[in-house]
Amino acid sequence: MPHVEVNGQTFHIETAGAGRPLVLLHGFTGSAANWRAHQPAFTSRFRVIAIDLLGHGRSASPADAARYSMAHCVEDMNGILAALQVDAAIMLGYSLGGRVALSFSATHPQRLSRLLVVSGSPGLASAEERAARVASDEALAAQIEREGLEAFVDYWENIPLFASQKSLPPTVRAELRQQRLQNTSRGLANSLRGLGVGAQPALWEKLSEIKTPTLLLAGEADTKFVTIAQRMAKKMPNAQLQIVPGAGHAVQLERPAEFQRLVLDFLGKT
Repeated sequence: MPHVEVNGQTFHIETAGAGRPLVLLHGFTGSAANWRAHQPAFTSRFRVIAIDLLGHGRSASPADAARYSMAHCVEDMNGILAALQVDAAIMLGYSLGGRVALSFSATHPQRLSRLLVVSGSPGLASAEERAARVASDEALAAQIEREGLEAFVDYWENIPLFASQKSLPPTVRAELRQQRLQNTSRGLANSLRGLGVGAQPALWEKLSEIKTPTLLLAGEADTKFVTIAQRMAKKMPNAQLQIVPGAGHAVQLERPAEFQRLVLDFLGKT
């Protein structure tokens, strides 16, 4: 089932393996393809369901930015699980996907058995922070539309957040670049507008209500998200935190073997 129609939109989905459902959600500019290197480790124990979020990969890229909102996104994920006849899943999200996974857990806790968040956040706590981020994301969205996808990818892969990825093998970096170039300008621009961290409702005050057993992962070199993860771990009653040495923002890309070990250890214990 490579495509699923949900709430009037088409979503590309990659499935493999058998066992407990494990839903994988990529980051901004990513796609389901980002998880393929981990499939051998996961598919022997899980039914892996990797989803292209709206505006990414081979999923739809509607013209209305409001359609990308977190509320719509959460209901899209819920609809996809229903279409795949999944009652309760493990959900693992990276960065943007981590924000979606957190929001899903807060909204539909009965649909998740376990939650894993890699370099994710519950949003921005203050209205001022959110307004500033909405403005900066709008400027970036306009840049994507004005300069085109390739110029944006040139810019994006050189932002400070991804500095640690400069040490990755050239083949890995080239594969990541090619994946990013499979997106569309409209999809990425509207994802920023509708699903950016400033546009989503903050979840900080709801973290104490998320009872789902949770693993929070952050790379040691990604100090901003280490701090966020530490704050989250203090508020979430059933969360454990792992800081991964030698990794930056994309733990699963920069330390794949350690990422797989931590994920499988957590899921084996719970």
